[in-house]
Amino acid sequence: MPELTRRTALTATAALAAGAVAAPRAAAEEHHHASPESFDEVYRGRRIQGRPTGGHHGGYRVTVDGVELHVMRNADGTWISVVSHYDPVPTPRAAARAAVDELHGARLLPFPAN
Repeated sequence: MPELTRRTALTATAALAAGAVAAPRAAAEEHHHASPESFDEVYRGRRIQGRPTGGHHGGYRVTVDGVELHVMRNADGTWISVVSHYDPVPTPRAAARAAVDELHGARLLPFPAN
């Protein structure tokens, strides 16, 4: 049986410490990119709704007063909409609320699909 050296012990300790740090981070990243839950609420007099659509990329559908608000998830997990494109927010619900704020009472017009 090989003799345990200080170098071997330190290497093993470093490997265990790295694994202990990486496991919670991986779990947090997985949760960060999980599909957000559905919502249905009235915000500032406007009905906003959202739900996962499934699909290959884990799509999400948001509507404001029944009109679809095009939303997109960024690589860092934040969300943007066609109305507030340069102001990333943490959830699709926050994107819907930001759109309502930006609309200042105006009606959301349908966004033409490509």
